[in-house]
Amino acid sequence: PEQAAKTLKKNNYFGTMLVKMGGADCLLGGATYSTADTVRPALQLIKTKPGNNIVSSCFILVRGDEKIAMGDCAINIDPSEDDLVEIAIESAKTAKIFGIDPKVAMLSYSTLGSGKGPSVTKVANATKKIKEAAPELAVEGEIQFDASVSPEVAEVKCPGSPVAGQANTFIFPDINAGNIGYKLVQRLGKAAAYGPMCQGIAKPVNDLSRGCSADDIVGVVAITAVQCQNN
Repeated sequence: PEQAAKTLKKNNYFGTMLVKMGGADCLLGGATYSTADTVRPALQLIKTKPGNNIVSSCFILVRGDEKIAMGDCAINIDPSEDDLVEIAIESAKTAKIFGIDPKVAMLSYSTLGSGKGPSVTKVANATKKIKEAAPELAVEGEIQFDASVSPEVAEVKCPGSPVAGQANTFIFPDINAGNIGYKLVQRLGKAAAYGPMCQGIAKPVNDLSRGCSADDIVGVVAITAVQCQNN
């Protein structure tokens, strides 16, 4: 009891326990805590949703009227094939909440066998498993970023694909690519980045970058409220 009382004096644990006990509907942290210190209490107290094995993350990036989703850019360092399946399906669900009709690109340095290597094999196998687990989901992979967004490149590299050239939900093979990728879009593409939103937890729990602005906080508060309505 003494250890529990001491732990609950920490804001991240106290807030998580409020959500666990129904005193709050959701939690937003990260402005002063690391991602690990935001997600760990949620895993310990709230736990994952039935059917989910991992917690993952997704960013929503907005530029003008254009919205895209990117995952996992914050939590899973080197996801396995099965992890990528769960990340892709959960990111597609997140995209739908925010008005994006998900067309999922499983990103790689290879397009449909043009390159070789363990990472390519991992992404290709994950794509096959996604098509089996969620046959209604539009997904292509493994695919390079240019082929996923450029109709001209898509016509050359994967003609006839329902996703190539028009993808809007991007799944990265590991956290290196994901973290670098979303920040390139945010900083050089001048897009507003909202997240990382945590996926797979039984109740909405979201994280902020410690470099966030007041506007970022307001935006993710609004997003978290929308997730509560869809939870």
